[in-house]
Amino acid sequence: MADAFCTDCKKNTEVVFDHSAGDTVCSECGLVLESHSIDETSEWRTFANESGDNDPVRVGGPSNPLLTDGGLSTVIAKPNGVSGDFLSSSLGRWQNRGSNPDRGLILAFKTIATMSDRLGLVATIKDRANEIYKKVEDQKSTRGRNQDALLAACLYIACRQEDKPRTVKEICSVANGATKKEIGRAKEYIVKQLEAEKGQSVEMGTIHAGDFMRRFCSNLGMTNQVVKAAQEAVQKSEEFDIRRSPVSIAAAVIYIITQLSDEKKLLRGLNICPFYPNWFA
Repeated sequence: MADAFCTDCKKNTEVVFDHSAGDTVCSECGLVLESHSIDETSEWRTFANESGDNDPVRVGGPSNPLLTDGGLSTVIAKPNGVSGDFLSSSLGRWQNRGSNPDRGLILAFKTIATMSDRLGLVATIKDRANEIYKKVEDQKSTRGRNQDALLAACLYIACRQEDKPRTVKEICSVANGATKKEIGRAKEYIVKQLEAEKGQSVEMGTIHAGDFMRRFCSNLGMTNQVVKAAQEAVQKSEEFDIRRSPVSIAAAVIYIITQLSDEKKLLRGLNICPFYPNWFA
């Protein structure tokens, strides 16, 4: 029950919701305060014909503005328990005749989503990567190029633009066989295409050593106290003119902090990071 103001009782009273009629009724005088209200809560009733299917979902996925039809097109699936070739039936033939212009985009978005999940990236980065690939695809310039490298490069650029950078090696670890060199070439190509479209340089964001610290320390199994000390040290290092890559600075800071703490590690012991097996090789 909830409280609402009743015009007959002239005070706040407890109200009862009649979900079948959509009415809100005062529990003291019985006055209908609101009628035909819309229930916006989840619906947990199953509408499946098959007795073994208890999935209550009867709606499609969310709309996607990057697709022509918003991603709300209808696809006829093969019914459960139907014998014979579904594609030979009339429904199957009509389904095949209708070519989906967004089929390539849908497959690309699924690949980006899979890579994002494997890297533990948030949805905003995945959506940004989808937008970048859509812009490149609209220019009809992706034919003949390594598709896996292009998708991985889109994800790399999205991470940079969302201030959650990942290294090329990290992206390469989930890129379905695309090499570091191929992803680097694809990144340069995509940036060039985006700059040609906008007529100005593409903002990629600056990578700092502190962007990798917490993730690397977590992979090494360090305690919170050591992680905090490493983060403070890497922030202090930004005051100096250290002309090294952010990954090298992060690795050096981690090694120094571990030597000063009770969790001393050998250089070989730092190679347990899955993305950098040869930090100090």
